[in-house]
Amino acid sequence: GCRIWDADGREYLDFRCASGANLLGYGDPRVERAASLQADLGNTMSGPAPVMIDLAETLVGMVSHADWVLFAKNGTDVTTAALLVARAHTGRRRVLLAENAYHGWAPWSSRARAGIPREEQASRSYFRYNDVDSLNAAAFDAGEDLAAIFVTGYKHYWDACELPTQLFASRCRELCDQTGALLVVDDVFAGFRLARDCSWSIVNVEPDLSCWSKSLANGHALSALLGCNRARDAMSQVLAGGTFWAQAVPMAAALATLAVIRTSSYLEHMARLGQHMGDALKQKARKYGFEIELTGPSQLPHISFNDDPRLGLKFAFAEALLKQGIYMHCLHCIILTAAMNESDIERAVNAAEIAFADMSARRSSIEPSAAVLAFVGMS
Repeated sequence: GCRIWDADGREYLDFRCASGANLLGYGDPRVERAASLQADLGNTMSGPAPVMIDLAETLVGMVSHADWVLFAKNGTDVTTAALLVARAHTGRRRVLLAENAYHGWAPWSSRARAGIPREEQASRSYFRYNDVDSLNAAAFDAGEDLAAIFVTGYKHYWDACELPTQLFASRCRELCDQTGALLVVDDVFAGFRLARDCSWSIVNVEPDLSCWSKSLANGHALSALLGCNRARDAMSQVLAGGTFWAQAVPMAAALATLAVIRTSSYLEHMARLGQHMGDALKQKARKYGFEIELTGPSQLPHISFNDDPRLGLKFAFAEALLKQGIYMHCLHCIILTAAMNESDIERAVNAAEIAFADMSARRSSIEPSAAVLAFVGMS
């Protein structure tokens, strides 16, 4: 479900959801039954199982822009494959990325510098998410060498979250159409948490390529690159593969997950719970003298404390919740799973009230964690 236990046996209500991979609940019986049946038939074999075709056809039927699929294991696998396809398609090198966005740890996308050749770092130009002027400037900087524009399904970094605006999304599409570059939506994190289609379907903009993982198989190791026919020839030229990429068990798990996505109200359920929790958290915070802001979709809310430039309050909140058996990341957004219910949200809100009360009593002494500051600096 939505619970985890530490090494000492203490239970936590988990709002990290395996970094977003837990969509329907840990050990969801529908998913695990399908995985178990496929395990009896085979998993890692000398070729793909028929379930690969079933899954590919299902995904193409669900994702509007998609005509073909490449399966892999991790998000980095498919974001890197997407860039290779874009470079093969255009014969160009430069890629536009949003500032502070995470697209994996490969050299082309890593935000760290250690081990990354300068020429790979020089192949990037940056823009601000939802900022059309900065997007235009980055495209101008790339010039005739523009291969791809990469965007996440929505802005979900360490600061306030933002859904894509219609103006920004349309300009991304327009620039790619004008230059011949490919538009890539990295839906590794947000996939099937904003929509039952690609996340940018909420603004009616179709990418050329989209990248998926995490929720795709409800925690089983699987990722997918979905593409349109425009990019099919380039995909056929790219060398991309791995020994375990054709494993059948995660694909069976994904098929079962997609069946629930198509036929249930999981998404509306999470959004409703998130809205209730967000409203209650604001009320409890105000009661103890704190003003908080919640940004992003209600099923993935991001909490920020007003007047907290060094993040001390945010870290103290996460730490105080942990003592109450509520696990939330001190920087990232809150992640809901479909396995949660109203009583879980009530438990979290009650724990938050205790946390706010504790923080209020010692507000003047709250300092940011050195580890958090170091992490933010590295990011």
